[in-house]
Amino acid sequence: MSTDPAISIQGLTHRYGDHVALDAISFGVACGEIFGLLGPNGGGKTTLFRILSTILPLQQGIATLLGLDVARRQDDVRRRIGVTFQSPSLDIKLSVRENLSHQAYLYGLSGRLQRQRVDSLLEQLGLASRASDRVESLSGGLKRRVEIAKGLLHQPQLLLLDEPSTGLDPGARHDLWRYLRQLRQQSGVTVLVTTHLMEEADHCDRLGILDRGRLVAIGTPDELRASIGGDCVTIEPKPGTDLAQLIESQFSVTSTRVGESLRIERERGHEFVREVVEAFPDDVLSISFGKPTLEDVFIQRTGHRFWEEEPE
Repeated sequence: MSTDPAISIQGLTHRYGDHVALDAISFGVACGEIFGLLGPNGGGKTTLFRILSTILPLQQGIATLLGLDVARRQDDVRRRIGVTFQSPSLDIKLSVRENLSHQAYLYGLSGRLQRQRVDSLLEQLGLASRASDRVESLSGGLKRRVEIAKGLLHQPQLLLLDEPSTGLDPGARHDLWRYLRQLRQQSGVTVLVTTHLMEEADHCDRLGILDRGRLVAIGTPDELRASIGGDCVTIEPKPGTDLAQLIESQFSVTSTRVGESLRIERERGHEFVREVVEAFPDDVLSISFGKPTLEDVFIQRTGHRFWEEEPE
């Protein structure tokens, strides 16, 4: 496997008029890695996905895919990547095999080679028994597998997936990720996924968290959670009380206001919960603690909740 990155982004900036959708972001994705871009609507995921899939022109910065400059070698990039968009692209009145065969023609595949590629992907993605079924008869999870199969017909080295679990139930979502890991193991394909789902992000080898066009965190899910450095305590204070100031004076702890709540990172959170309740029993409406989540990482890096974004 190549030691060069499958994706290299340096100082990528994109604007829609005065709105900065991507703000000088930089990161790399290793070959064979499943990399996730996590963020709410408006975070910049869709813009970055469109640039990498050559739909949007690159305005500022450098983006290379498989060693190819996205700005200068778009045709070469398109030949070597597979793309699965969030919006469905299947003809529901055609069978699974017919959908794949028509897609294969677009890549110049015909005859024996086409049949071999289609048969191989049908088998690889667990679709062989449904090859003759009309797509309209398939579940959401199976349709998503057909979409991915379309993107793999020309044997790309890099697969770009935009919100692949949209509309899928938890079981179908689990199956989808099992097939993605299987694809990586069998063919060494690199996968980049955009998602707004925390549980989906947990399946990735590494994550980049986007907020309002900025890359605010990057690492493995475990590394990101470990960066919190303790339990996360959430307190809803009684209206009219300055509980944040009281806690800081009593415990020398600074809290972060998130909406109407106070958020504090603290080792041995269960003990701190007891201490706060004992110290200020009339000022606390509710209090809870838990181990850090990816949303806690997002809050720590941005100062606001995941879904407080404006639409992109």
